[in-house]
Amino acid sequence: MTDIQKSEDTPAGLFRLRDFRFYISGRFLGTLGMLIQSVAVGWQVYDITESPLALGYVGLAQFLPIVLLTLPAGDIADRIDRRYIVAAAGLLEAAAAGWLILLTLTHSGDVTWFYAALALFGCARAFMAPASRSFVPLLVTSAQLPRAIAVSSSTFQVAVITGPAIGGGLYLFGPVIVYAVCAALFMTVALAFLAIRTRPPVQPHAPATSAFTRVTAGIAYMRRTPIVLGAISLDLFAVLLGGAVALLPIYARDILHVGPEGLGLMRSAPAIGAIVINLLIIWRPIRKRTGHIMFACVALFGAATIVFGMSENFWLTLGALAVMGGADMVSVNIRSTLIPLATPQQMLGRVTAVEMLFIGASNELGEFESGVTAAWFGTVPAVVIGGIGTLGVVGIWMWLFPDLRKVDKLEDVKPQS
Repeated sequence: MTDIQKSEDTPAGLFRLRDFRFYISGRFLGTLGMLIQSVAVGWQVYDITESPLALGYVGLAQFLPIVLLTLPAGDIADRIDRRYIVAAAGLLEAAAAGWLILLTLTHSGDVTWFYAALALFGCARAFMAPASRSFVPLLVTSAQLPRAIAVSSSTFQVAVITGPAIGGGLYLFGPVIVYAVCAALFMTVALAFLAIRTRPPVQPHAPATSAFTRVTAGIAYMRRTPIVLGAISLDLFAVLLGGAVALLPIYARDILHVGPEGLGLMRSAPAIGAIVINLLIIWRPIRKRTGHIMFACVALFGAATIVFGMSENFWLTLGALAVMGGADMVSVNIRSTLIPLATPQQMLGRVTAVEMLFIGASNELGEFESGVTAAWFGTVPAVVIGGIGTLGVVGIWMWLFPDLRKVDKLEDVKPQS
């Protein structure tokens, strides 16, 4: 703790913290591997099936394990050393990548087995997310938390920018190379978290407390805390309706005709917008009218989604995707700072699990929704409908959650008793 207290509230000061460096390294490598793998899997599955619905099932295969396991994983994160949970999950992700290598080498044309490997990967993500995401408040002080989250988000976005581009480039040498690189990255994540010295506190629970009560405590806290419920559910429905990323292979191949290299750039464009905005946030954090800014940026995300859906120009598409990423980054930064500040430490693993269930799983469910609507209505109408739906959600949520809309300064947010 002495290390933390001596560190300045600057990016350079945060990186002088040994455990924070290991955390950032593990987060970067894990995200890099996940994004590299997602490009290869999406292209390979679409190449085998030529079906938009098959791309939707890629998201669904990962979504189902997250739905089933994230809440129990949050309870486990509050009761077992989170370092070991993340390490075990990293090794499980490496095993899933190894399975994809085996399927590719055996020239399997049955995509069902690809979905099974992705389901295993989803299981690993379900346990990794609450354990790793609830780590940051343990590594820094409350005063450092907003800037630490911004630095963490920037590092994450660097991986999001480089991951798809690397994935698209590596795919030129074949999917086996891609999956082998991913397996190595996931194993390195396990080593990085095992090297962290900070031991997360294990929260005692009364023997009479049932497992169901423990697991659902995060949901109960969220339901009685309007700003937490509003922030999480806003992102859930915005991502669910605006989740057009699953359809990028169709845009790259059939609409824009830019190949896997173009797909990699398109996957990177939102992250480029996000990191530019996040660097601005690190330099000049959001100080006032936080709630209003959050809603405005989600609305901008919906509008940019509509532009992306209708675009037939590669550069306009990249610009729209970059705006989507930048607008989303503001929302993510506010939510990721607000929730730890509004949550007691002994509940953080379980509340983070609820957040990840709603937000992380909504990415996969959003991909499934996009695949289904594209199969029903066509690719372009599906994306445009999703953007319009996001704008509608913003208006409804501003009315349903006035406390979230009225949040001014983040430092004034406190846990609810």
